[in-house]
Amino acid sequence: MAEIKDPENAIVMETTKGKVVIQLLPEVAPEHVARIKELSREGAYDGVVFHRVIEDFMAQTGDVKFGKQGGKDFNPGRAGMGGSDKPDLKAEFSATPHVRGTCSMARSQSPNSANSQFFICFTDAPWLNKQYSVWGQVIEGMDVIDQIKKGEPVRDPDSIVSMKVAADA
Repeated sequence: MAEIKDPENAIVMETTKGKVVIQLLPEVAPEHVARIKELSREGAYDGVVFHRVIEDFMAQTGDVKFGKQGGKDFNPGRAGMGGSDKPDLKAEFSATPHVRGTCSMARSQSPNSANSQFFICFTDAPWLNKQYSVWGQVIEGMDVIDQIKKGEPVRDPDSIVSMKVAADA
C-alpha cells in the first residue's frame, strides 16, 4: 500500500475494478484540486461511469450530471457532455508532464471550460502537456485503472463506486 503523506491532499477512489489512490498536486493546480476535493466530499463522483476509455491513452470519467448511475439526469448516451452545477474553472496549465498515472481535467475547445470531468493517462501523452490542467498522480492502483473496460462509448462501463478525500476516508 502506498504511503499517504498528506491525507488532506490525497484521494481514495474505489472503482468497480478495485482501489486507486491519487496524490493531489495543489501546488500545480490549486483551483482544480479544490474542485476535485469539493465534489468528492459532496459524493458527486460516487456512481459515475468511465464513459470514454481509449487503449494506450486514457480513461475518462467525472460527468456528475449525465454519467452518474442513479442520478436524476443519468443518460449513458450523453455521458461526457455534462459537468457539475459549479462554474467552469480557469485553466491552470503547468509544466507538469502527462505521464502514466497523471490525472488531468477534461475540457472542451475552450481552455477555461474544465468543470468536473477528468482523465487518467494509461501511458505518457506529451502532446497534452501545457494544454490540460494536471491535478494529481496515481500512487497506487494503476493496475486497477489498466483493467477498466475500454470503449468510446464504453458498453456496460466500469464506474467510481466512491471517491473520498483520504483525510475523510
